[in-house]
Amino acid sequence: MEYTLEEVMETVRMTLYHNFDIRTVTLGINLKDCIHSDLETFRSNIYEKVTEYGKRLVLEAGRLEDKYGIPVINKRISVTPVSLIAEANPEALPKIAKTLDRAARDAGIDFIGGYGALVQKGMTRADAKLIDSLPEVLSSTERVCAFLNIASTASGMNMDAVIRLGRVLKEIASRTENGVGCTKFAVFSNAPEDNPFMAGAFHGIGEPDISLNIGISGPGVVRSVVEKNRECDLTELSEVIKRTAFKITRAGELIGRELAANMDIPFGIVDISLASTTKVGDSVAGIVELMGIEKMGAPGSTAALAILIDAVKKGGAMASGNVGGLSGTFIPVSEDSGMNEAVKCGALSIEKLEALTAVCSVGLDMIAIPGNTPAETISAIIADELSIGVVNGKTTGVRLIPVPGKIAGDYVNFGGLLGETYVMNVSSFSSRDFILRGGRMPSPITGMRN
Repeated sequence: MEYTLEEVMETVRMTLYHNFDIRTVTLGINLKDCIHSDLETFRSNIYEKVTEYGKRLVLEAGRLEDKYGIPVINKRISVTPVSLIAEANPEALPKIAKTLDRAARDAGIDFIGGYGALVQKGMTRADAKLIDSLPEVLSSTERVCAFLNIASTASGMNMDAVIRLGRVLKEIASRTENGVGCTKFAVFSNAPEDNPFMAGAFHGIGEPDISLNIGISGPGVVRSVVEKNRECDLTELSEVIKRTAFKITRAGELIGRELAANMDIPFGIVDISLASTTKVGDSVAGIVELMGIEKMGAPGSTAALAILIDAVKKGGAMASGNVGGLSGTFIPVSEDSGMNEAVKCGALSIEKLEALTAVCSVGLDMIAIPGNTPAETISAIIADELSIGVVNGKTTGVRLIPVPGKIAGDYVNFGGLLGETYVMNVSSFSSRDFILRGGRMPSPITGMRN
């Protein structure tokens, strides 16, 4: 695919004036071939493989930044779901996590994902041990990110796992300042195996030994074109956004393919998500408000977000034959200044966020809730959100942070890219008796596609 001079110059303008960047290059690594009966040899195999490829990723990504002038914000690694490689020795899970953390640090990798399990239909002994280890692991490591897939359209939802998660999240929060350990853990329905974005990234069992996935982000670029087209109707606005997403994706595809070629590894996918940051002008909520919504969360917000995500996906799909991952629009509360402002002024509630997630990617993301929220209520919020994914055949996820000592309306700062936010109010009405029934939520009739 050839790139014209005009496209190159337009990419330069997007980078200089509208915060365009490659949000992440994520190297997927298969660790199944590292398994060994001797634990220390097993850990050594993991360390050597992760550091070898991680250092190469950092080096080659830096060279491409210098060559094209497009920032590559995060260099990340995702690995085989760790519960799968620890089946023979689940007691070693915390030691494996610390090995991953040390390898990521020594290689210069920002985050390493894959400490997790696929438990949508049931749990093995290793899966259960991994879930129990999450408080220890996420409070004692710096770069390790964890995930669980506990629901799918084909399998339904593992409600026994849902019950455990409420208690686990509260314990993670109690062990870390402001509950920040919870920001490194995501729970999913229909989790994609090639997701480059943390905290939910993992290298799926259907992937090759090594692959490179790239996550691009351009809310600032999209915001600028929406701002210039205040008077057009929604059909025309959709076309403008679609063309912009096409240009962003073309640039990302160029970087991803060249980086994979330089590392002599297969190129995986481009994730065309609009991922907001704490930077001014880098807000998805800001785009929605420029579309004509006074404040994110007001009536019409869901429709506006649906138009935005549809246009982004259509434009990205036209620009690349390798679109994957989450691909859509993220609405993380603490990482998006516009979302945070909407929470502060009362325009946005958890209930409205849940409605928004029916049309966006990810789901209830980076939401601070009172530290005294009952574990069963946390489990119920997770079940509500993931059921949207199960019934509608889409990926949804949850990152909740029960902040110790904080109540609704309090301010909390998680630091860096994780941002800052206000603690959201949670209903005081109980879901305990429903959640503690356990079992498995049956898959919907739409799951019987064969």
